[in-house]
Amino acid sequence: MTQASCAFCAGDGGEVLFRDDLLRVVLVDDAEYPGLVRVIANAHVREMTDLAPADRQRLLAAVFAVEAAQREALSPHKVNLASLGNVTPHLHWHVIPRFADDAHFPGSIWSAPQCAPDPAQLAVRRSRLGALRVAIAARLPAAD
Repeated sequence: MTQASCAFCAGDGGEVLFRDDLLRVVLVDDAEYPGLVRVIANAHVREMTDLAPADRQRLLAAVFAVEAAQREALSPHKVNLASLGNVTPHLHWHVIPRFADDAHFPGSIWSAPQCAPDPAQLAVRRSRLGALRVAIAARLPAAD
């Protein structure tokens, strides 16, 4: 994959909640997983070890800040952290609030669904996205 064909080089990857010289934090518009956030390296790198040690720490600090914000605002059963990049080999972390009644629980969100999503529960979770934005902003500076 070239930088020109990379989705995370071509676009933000979601609603930007924070951006600095190293990374951006984006809220993903996912109907079944409201509150799913990605922490994306701005530079087109594939692996954490492509970053300088201090930048690795900064990126992981942003991942942990998002996790803490999700726990505060959404009260998930669990938070999954994943850095795969097999489809889009651009360094990014998925920070995924999980609930015992979500469609794929207890498997990953990329596994076969275990049940149909509950529209009422999804609506409740979507209603908390404003609180999630505030909680992330409290842990990271404002987006530029």
